[in-house]
Amino acid sequence: MSKEEGYVSVAAKQVEELRRRNIELAREVEEMKTEMVQLWRRTVVAEEAEERLCSQVAELEVESLDQAREYQSRMLFLMDQISRLSSSSTVA
Repeated sequence: MSKEEGYVSVAAKQVEELRRRNIELAREVEEMKTEMVQLWRRTVVAEEAEERLCSQVAELEVESLDQAREYQSRMLFLMDQISRLSSSSTVA
């Protein structure tokens, strides 16, 4: 085997190894793309769920504020009634 044939043989082996490595890397890139798409979809689902939860929390806050105002109004009404009954019983 001549020196030149030896270089060609080594170069052919390196080319073949580079081709194999390129195929492996291409496969890894495709797997990463698939994983990224899955992560993106999960992120979208999580964001939508967060938006729904925020909306529900806002509705509950409004409802609880309304209930607190109604409760306060009822308490003031009852305190006024007690005051009137108390003052009318002391006058009589």
